[in-house]
Amino acid sequence: MNSIDDFKGLVGEHLGYSGYVDVLQDQVNIFAQITGDHQRIHTDVERSKSGPFGGTIAHGYFTLSLGPMLAPQIYDVSAIPMGLNYGCNKIRFPSPVPVGSRVRLGIKMLQVEDVEGGIQITMDYQFEVESASKPSCVAEVIVRYYR
Repeated sequence: MNSIDDFKGLVGEHLGYSGYVDVLQDQVNIFAQITGDHQRIHTDVERSKSGPFGGTIAHGYFTLSLGPMLAPQIYDVSAIPMGLNYGCNKIRFPSPVPVGSRVRLGIKMLQVEDVEGGIQITMDYQFEVESASKPSCVAEVIVRYYR
């Protein structure tokens, strides 16, 4: 995107997919340390083998937090002076992300609105585990870009 006006013609368009990223136990453990969420389904490799997922799984919010790393693979805003996360709507975690799996992000542009000094965009983020039948995280992500 060379300017914020470039977003306006993209409503309803699927912008594409990122590459896949590996989800590693060390990353999940660090996320658990930072958030204080040490639930065994995330961090106890041995006990989780006999649990409902057959092993550890990433936190839902860990999956969502991959967005800032993966979204720039789909669209480039380096020419836009400033952007900020504004929030999310309708966040859901329909299926787990097993540790050791690979995840990618797909983005669809839902809405573009003018705000003072810039625009607000709402995008449908869908995080997918490679070979899974359902997305692992679906969220409407809201970002503001300013001139």
